[in-house]
Amino acid sequence: MSDFDFTWASPEQVHWIWLALAIVVGLGALELQRADALARFMSPAMQARLASRPTRERIFLRLGLVFLALVCGVLAVMRPQARGQTETTARAQTNADVIVVLDVSKSMLATDVPPTRLTRARIEIKNMIKQLSTARVGLVAFAGRAAMMCPLTADHAFFNLAVDGVDTRSVSRGGTRIGDALRTAVRAFPKGQGAKLIVLITDGEDHESFPLDAAKEARDAGIHVIAVGLGSETGVPLMIADPKTGAVSQLMHDGAPVISKLDGDTLRQIAVTTEGAYVPAGTSALDLESIVNQHVKPIVRDADDAATRVIPTELYPWWVLAALIALVGSVWVGSATERRLS
Repeated sequence: MSDFDFTWASPEQVHWIWLALAIVVGLGALELQRADALARFMSPAMQARLASRPTRERIFLRLGLVFLALVCGVLAVMRPQARGQTETTARAQTNADVIVVLDVSKSMLATDVPPTRLTRARIEIKNMIKQLSTARVGLVAFAGRAAMMCPLTADHAFFNLAVDGVDTRSVSRGGTRIGDALRTAVRAFPKGQGAKLIVLITDGEDHESFPLDAAKEARDAGIHVIAVGLGSETGVPLMIADPKTGAVSQLMHDGAPVISKLDGDTLRQIAVTTEGAYVPAGTSALDLESIVNQHVKPIVRDADDAATRVIPTELYPWWVLAALIALVGSVWVGSATERRLS
């Protein structure tokens, strides 16, 4: 493999290219519409005398630069990484990568873990991170789909901001797709040696996302999963708090009370498959500090014999720079109109 080879950390983001194309086509349609509107009020001779408009070549060039800027932006979001060029980080500086996978479905507003399951989880996550001062941390929020809210970073203040900002509106689709969340987290880990952990916090049953297959993917990548189950495995009616008013009411669907049921068996199998641990927190106070001491730190210590870890070099800043240059170029071309006077 040559030194110039590179890979994409998030290749699935390539589909944003269709939005970029739609934007450029829309801008082109607006240009045609403006030209047609002008033609209805002025003859070509009058347009040449009175109207200041860019030439057709400048219009095409401007649209091309806008499209180039959007394409470069999409490539930046795909996170290109150099394979040949690497950075080596001492184990004493960074001894683990930990991604918190947090359920943000509406059931996390339940008040059986005061003040709500989600609020308590956010508080405990930040307390947990204080014990992992040398680790890089990341955050994935999930419900009916999964979203990376914070990529792996050593900046714990930024991570805490992401935790504070996550709520039941962070993911647009309802449900509980644990498998999709695990796959999103697995893709976010760098290749190479080092302790890699996922702390999964959920209170629901999985909705056909094949979480055990995702657990096998994590195991094959050397990732352990600490699964923390909130709520009851037998199922209880769901009492939730309004995030704005704090009023507590029973959640209903089609006239029937919604029953919150934890899929404990699946979480146990995920933990066993990845050589992690399952912690049935139930409806008691969530104590991630104890979970870190009992389950997370032993896994980190087991990986401390590795001296270094290879981290791919991120190349996305160059694509961001290219996007900005193309965008500035499109603005300059648009402003430098040619006035043709007879």
